[in-house]
Amino acid sequence: MEDSEKIVEIISSEHMIKETTSSDCDVFIGEKSYPCDIYGKSFSESGTFTRHKSIRTGEMCHCDICGKVFSQNGSLKKHKRIHTGEKPHKCDICGKSFSRSGNLTTHKYIHTVEKPYRCDICGKAFSQNGALKKHKCIHTGEKPYRCDICGRSFSQNGNLKKHKYIHTGEKPYRCDICGQTFSQSNSLKKHKYIHTGEKPHNCDICGKSFSVSGNLTTHKYIHTREKRYHCDICGISFSNSSNLAEHKRIRTAEKPYVCDI
Repeated sequence: MEDSEKIVEIISSEHMIKETTSSDCDVFIGEKSYPCDIYGKSFSESGTFTRHKSIRTGEMCHCDICGKVFSQNGSLKKHKRIHTGEKPHKCDICGKSFSRSGNLTTHKYIHTVEKPYRCDICGKAFSQNGALKKHKCIHTGEKPYRCDICGRSFSQNGNLKKHKYIHTGEKPYRCDICGQTFSQSNSLKKHKYIHTGEKPHNCDICGKSFSVSGNLTTHKYIHTREKRYHCDICGISFSNSSNLAEHKRIRTAEKPYVCDI
């Protein structure tokens, strides 16, 4: 009986080997079954092979907004979020959104208890060493990233990159509603309030809302009776710059509005 059982076991094993698919064998023996007929190079995965061919044959993906080129459609899709402002990856703890999943993963460390990187000046703790280094620039006033065009300095490299759009005229941030483009992401965010009617800046005295924080600041002078804008001709003061400008036109007899009829 033992011999017959061994024979059955051997036959079953041979049957299993025959049933194994060719794709399974490729994985086990490391076979590269995707050969490039142009350069002769072979690949074990179809995805890697497809990327290789797109680079070699020039079948690239172009951004129709800024013209930047990518070898993969997925990379182009992620890149386009810079223009649209889309942030599909949302933190389930605080609700903050990100355009890339990797940035969300990094962000989540903020919510973890462990913050081993502590500032020796103010004691504030961080989950990442890079975040601590950026934070320390607040205390030291260090701005190591300098614009080679105008000389302006920044504490973070990302802020320098955004600043340079002013000089190059590049406007990578596009409104997905009206198509208007902006050089700064914050400008796009403010612009979108026109479409949505959103006014997130509320006056804590009277409750009036504004779409731009600067307008709220100007509005508050009404309550505080603060008049920061002074006429250099007669010395009279105003709570906002537009009233001062109108006053100066009267004083100088300036008439900038001409009837075209």
